[in-house]
Amino acid sequence: MRTADIAALRLPSQRLAAPSFETAGAVVRWMGALQAQDYHQALWGLGARMRTPSLSDIEASIASGDLLRTWSQRGTIHFVPSEDAGWMVRLSAKRMIAGARLRRQQVGLDETALKQGQAIIEQALRDGMPMARPALKQRLEDGGFSVSEQRAYHLFWHCAHQGLICLGPNEGKQPTFVLFDAWVKAPRRLTRDEALNTLARRYFISHGPATVQDFAWWSGLTLTEARAGLEEARSALTAEPIDGKTFWWSADAVRAPKGAADTLLLAGFDEYLLGYTDRDIILNPELAPRVIPGGNGVFLPFLVAGGQVIATWKRAISRETVQITLSPFRPLNDSERAEVTAPAARYGAFHGLPAVVRFE
Repeated sequence: MRTADIAALRLPSQRLAAPSFETAGAVVRWMGALQAQDYHQALWGLGARMRTPSLSDIEASIASGDLLRTWSQRGTIHFVPSEDAGWMVRLSAKRMIAGARLRRQQVGLDETALKQGQAIIEQALRDGMPMARPALKQRLEDGGFSVSEQRAYHLFWHCAHQGLICLGPNEGKQPTFVLFDAWVKAPRRLTRDEALNTLARRYFISHGPATVQDFAWWSGLTLTEARAGLEEARSALTAEPIDGKTFWWSADAVRAPKGAADTLLLAGFDEYLLGYTDRDIILNPELAPRVIPGGNGVFLPFLVAGGQVIATWKRAISRETVQITLSPFRPLNDSERAEVTAPAARYGAFHGLPAVVRFE
């Protein structure tokens, strides 16, 4: 297999070619986790992998507790299956908390302050209902906890890594918080070895072909831990050396069926790009600044054709339409432009609106 073949296998692995999932929960159980610090981009990341994506259906799944957002990997917010959130957070929590020690010191979060803030949060959320971030910050201030200098954010982050809280369904544009034990009714209990095995198996089956270095980066595990997980999961995988690297993927993987979508409108931060430490396979490194302007870690929504990133896009939603504006990296011919019609219509339907496409 050649490097050029990797994208052809990743698209069906990620269920972007011929998406078939009926629910958002099914998507995250397949993917393992889906990056979600940008809430609205992540909703389309889920929808892009569903047979008939619906924004309202996804938000209903979140409200039901079928999936949730928390800081499960790399200290970054992801959508994860609710029943798996606990063991996923615990895999790297100790190292994440230790790594944030200096920042906590800088904002004055010593052990006394952390205990004070945690007690206020537990009291505020004790009824098991979601509370919007502004209201929870006000409860902290009312309890004598200063929220200046992002102290509230770092407190929330710390509490999530301790398994005390997670994010609930949004309240309008505001995130909410819930007590983890009250929100997650049936948490799955795994030993550390079982957790490493499960996460590795899910990653390589849903993201493969990928390397162990890709898995270590995506999961936030050390390379030693990533290798241990891979070792336990390898019975379900196949491997092949490609250009000096060993790539792993599902032993049952198949290429996209004939007629499967080849042109895709994907979300900013989508796993198709973010799920790997080496992105050159699908994005020409000379064009990377078009997707990550300024190299500031913010990934724009992008268009994929033939497995390659060829444009960025943005949307404007009105009462009547969703306008999709594409910025191609090169001139597109009439046939290539026509190929955007179907994915644009699919994105419009996600919002319950017709789509209008324009090119810059």
